[in-house]
Amino acid sequence: MIEALVALGEVDSLLKGVEVADGPQVTDTAAPDWLVVGFDGDPSGDFEAAQSVGGWSDLRSGREEEFQITVAAIANRGDADIVAARRRAYEIAARVEAWLRADPSIGLRSLEAAIGATRLVQDQTEEGAHARLLLTVVGRAFT
Repeated sequence: MIEALVALGEVDSLLKGVEVADGPQVTDTAAPDWLVVGFDGDPSGDFEAAQSVGGWSDLRSGREEEFQITVAAIANRGDADIVAARRRAYEIAARVEAWLRADPSIGLRSLEAAIGATRLVQDQTEEGAHARLLLTVVGRAFT
């Protein structure tokens, strides 16, 4: 699921200029905007990427798994315009929502997903305004 979301981000023409990453990255890029799948974007955090819980869906061999994946839409600015940073973070996150609305299975067999919750973190630093919109992609998969 994480890889499928990253792949969608890498080919989305509306994310031009946005760094799309699979989890935390060690990079020297100065990109101000990021979409990070499997990481909340907090380098001092716990680096939790996803969680799941499974159970039986029938008396034979069917299994159901419920999952949650952390996705961060991050916008950094070189000025103090927190409104612009927040709007940009929401624009980036809107692409993830668009993918999931268009195809809740995102091309994966026996899966359905949607955005279950969001949290906005914003800050002003010496480098400028920073907005990080955290998405929880939730869903179920059947095997």
